[in-house]
Amino acid sequence: MKKLSTTYLLISLGFLLFSCEKKEAPRVIQRGLIAEKAMVVSAREEASKIGLEIIQKGGNAFDAMMATEMALAVSYPFAGNLGGGGFMVYRLADGSTGSLDYREKAPLAASKDMYLDENGEFLNQLSTKGALASGVPGTVAGVFEAQAKFGKLSPAEILQPVIDLAKNGFVVTPNQATRLERVRQVVVEVNGEETFFNQEIKSGDTLKIPVLAATLERIAKNGRDEFYKGETAKILAKHMLAKGGIITEEDLANYQAVWRDPIVFPYRGFKIISMAPPSSGGITLAQILKMIEPFDLKSFGHHSPEYIQVLVEAERRAYADRNYFLGDPDFVNIPVDQLLDSEYLKSRMENFSIEKATKSEDIAEGKIQFSESMETTHYSIVDAEGNAISVTTTLNGGYGSKLFIDELGFFMNNEMDDFSAKPGTPNMFGLIGAEANSIAPGKRMLSSMTPTIVEKDGKLWMVVGTPGGSTIITSVLQTILNVAEFDMGMQEAVNAPRFHHQWLPDLVNFEPDSFDSTIISTLKSRGYLINEGNSPVIGKVDAILVLPDGKLEGGADRRGDDKAVGF
Repeated sequence: MKKLSTTYLLISLGFLLFSCEKKEAPRVIQRGLIAEKAMVVSAREEASKIGLEIIQKGGNAFDAMMATEMALAVSYPFAGNLGGGGFMVYRLADGSTGSLDYREKAPLAASKDMYLDENGEFLNQLSTKGALASGVPGTVAGVFEAQAKFGKLSPAEILQPVIDLAKNGFVVTPNQATRLERVRQVVVEVNGEETFFNQEIKSGDTLKIPVLAATLERIAKNGRDEFYKGETAKILAKHMLAKGGIITEEDLANYQAVWRDPIVFPYRGFKIISMAPPSSGGITLAQILKMIEPFDLKSFGHHSPEYIQVLVEAERRAYADRNYFLGDPDFVNIPVDQLLDSEYLKSRMENFSIEKATKSEDIAEGKIQFSESMETTHYSIVDAEGNAISVTTTLNGGYGSKLFIDELGFFMNNEMDDFSAKPGTPNMFGLIGAEANSIAPGKRMLSSMTPTIVEKDGKLWMVVGTPGGSTIITSVLQTILNVAEFDMGMQEAVNAPRFHHQWLPDLVNFEPDSFDSTIISTLKSRGYLINEGNSPVIGKVDAILVLPDGKLEGGADRRGDDKAVGF
């Protein structure tokens, strides 16, 4: 620890002396959309507008949640969904907080070795493509559960503009047209030639999905039970079984969303409220922030080699713990208090040195004394009453399992891949799991989704989250730090390039063409292994910041078609 402290002090002192010699003009903070009362930020303008419209009609954030989520199911089938699941973290205007788990569950017929061949080898195609890859969907249960507890309007009133969107259509963006064309062959392979998405869909086309409108009309009329016990449930179960899946009417009828206590922790005067297991997001975010808290990040400089090193080394250690200890709390005992203990986290960083990278092969899970996913979407909402929600929802892979229920108008998830089908074998995001996240009937699979709310001085300050599979946690982390440590505006913080490390594989990923070559060279000289290929975009953050004057600033990620709207 002495080596770490000495190195840290020398770097900080040198930077401060340099800063004193060089006086810079005050930096102009770059801002995104500013609104007076309410704001919705999501992956599609149509969804953001419908959510805001519901607030303007007298609804609150929870009414807008139902509207936004269902509108994303129409206009953003890449990740918006009826056939998936998600997590919601909320903070009411009175300061009370909570979270809702509507993560998918393994069907009752699921088994621990269902994706292994006779030799025990992992058959990854079965957990990523087709009907057998799907868990029992939770999205419809989630939005109805939240709206029933806190909402003000009727579901029929909330869902009408969503039904109209499905009937009248939405304009296909260039990004969307490219994705649909790229996935078309696989969709046909899974569903057959007659499937709805086996058609040429060009940028600028208006895409109407009348069968989805009909499904939404039944849900608006009959409520939550239409999806889980009604005609829709019967069609869904029959289709899944016909395609080789194992989701039954019993699975659907048994599904329930669960209210859980969020992970709440301090960071330098801020209060962070994030999602608890079966999301790994809150615990992993807390571990990273607690490990980096002793360092003067601002003195290092944004995206300096030292700043990147501190974050990478904390990420490396936190992801090692994530992959070993975390799973569904209804099935496994998770040592939350021990994982977040300050002394434990201090010990995790004892072998870190600025001069040299720690190798992931030398890092395992920490020693705990037991007392006994890339394609997702996120939206953030603050309503006129001061309620805030942060929601991340997913099908797991882009267009999920590629199984499209043509009778109902939506894709099914491939969330079963988020289990550890074979401990020690990576999933589609390269994450390696352990026994805590093994498959069991009725169990929820571990997630990286990290919907988060931040308080400052006891007041709402930020609502933030992102898609991005295993990069979700690090994207949320860096967005918070960009504002909290480097005084960026919300849009500026969202736009800033990002980097990522997840323990294994032992590679630092940088967004393409975003980091100076001298920074990369310095990190290499210190032993860091850099992904030299085309690293993908890291996250697509949608966030809201409460400004000192009480106005709201939206940050909609430039990496997608995301849009902030407000009034």
